[in-house]
Amino acid sequence: MAVSRRKLLAGAGLAAGAGVAVAGVSLVRLGGPEPAQAAPSAVPFHGPHQAGIATPVQDRLHFAAFDLVEPSVPKAVALLKAWTEAAIRMTAGQEVGKGALGSALAPPDDTGEALGLPASRLTLTVGFGPSFFDRLKLTAHRPAQLRRLPHFPADKLDPARSDGDLCVQACADDPQVAVHAIRNLARLAFGTAAVRWSQLGFGKTSSTTPDAQTPRNLMGFKDGTNNIAFNDRAALDQHVWVGAEGPSWLRGGSYLVARRVRMHIETWDRTSLREQEDIFGRTKGEGAPYGGRREHDAVDLAKQPVDSHVRLSNPDSLGGVRVLRRGYSFTDGTDGLGRLDAGLFFLAYQRNPETGFIPIQRALARQDPLNEYIQHVGSGLWACPPGVAPGQFWGRALLG
Repeated sequence: MAVSRRKLLAGAGLAAGAGVAVAGVSLVRLGGPEPAQAAPSAVPFHGPHQAGIATPVQDRLHFAAFDLVEPSVPKAVALLKAWTEAAIRMTAGQEVGKGALGSALAPPDDTGEALGLPASRLTLTVGFGPSFFDRLKLTAHRPAQLRRLPHFPADKLDPARSDGDLCVQACADDPQVAVHAIRNLARLAFGTAAVRWSQLGFGKTSSTTPDAQTPRNLMGFKDGTNNIAFNDRAALDQHVWVGAEGPSWLRGGSYLVARRVRMHIETWDRTSLREQEDIFGRTKGEGAPYGGRREHDAVDLAKQPVDSHVRLSNPDSLGGVRVLRRGYSFTDGTDGLGRLDAGLFFLAYQRNPETGFIPIQRALARQDPLNEYIQHVGSGLWACPPGVAPGQFWGRALLG
């Protein structure tokens, strides 16, 4: 006997009411076993810190910001539980729920475009924006550092590409695996949260691996070579992980700053090599700081132009300020005037944005000659909770 679509949807609604599904998508219960036989290219999901922060940087990115559709704590909890279960499976190279080939009479639990693909070192990292606490009436639990970033000189921010109640950073070595992850989380969120904006990234521009060559940005330069290494526990504890100064639910987590930085590629490409190198304070070929021979050579501030990007952003110029960078290049077609809409999607994790990104950006916004060739057009700040223990879910210590 044929089953009507209306009856199928009604059945899905009953399942959701029973607490085993969100938006009609079946999931295994929290506390169940980790998916068996995780793919060899899998990054462990569980741990004291979220993966995707101090993880060796993958090649591809799909970043998405979400807004709550009907804000309520119970719905937010159900969503985060569903997302956690899906993330456990996807990061292990498994399909969501019962997979892409379930019942012929119902929509599949998994969208299916990653079938046959390895885990590709997929990581999923979740953060809560300032508005998340406002909309859920949880302002008493919002840390003072979690507020909209201040306006910086020359900012031209597009509200449609900024902020968001929640964010998800999906990083993988295969772009389809990263897109598949965000697509499935967006599907699970239907009726509870909706994508506010998203960004695809390619060509990682930062490395967290010691002594590795730093990838080049779209200006052809190596930037951020003094990045914090994934295995430098002392630096991570000092500059990245929130400690006892933070609320209990955030300890072991971090603050994420995202900035969409458009590059005026055409103007840059008509600039002489000498001027390009003077702006950065590095050689374009090797990436060595002025006065050095290799890219990782120590920066000698005395040999730098007074307004070079390297000098202005160097920790020695900023009282020791450091952040962990995980940026990516992007290109999103043209702007309608024959110019590429391309640049850097800057991602930085830090223990405190008021002593991390904000003083760095203030110094760069005032003096950096690179500002002639770039413009910050999107922005956001989120608090990323610590890692997830087996049987728990993202944000459990905050939401209960």
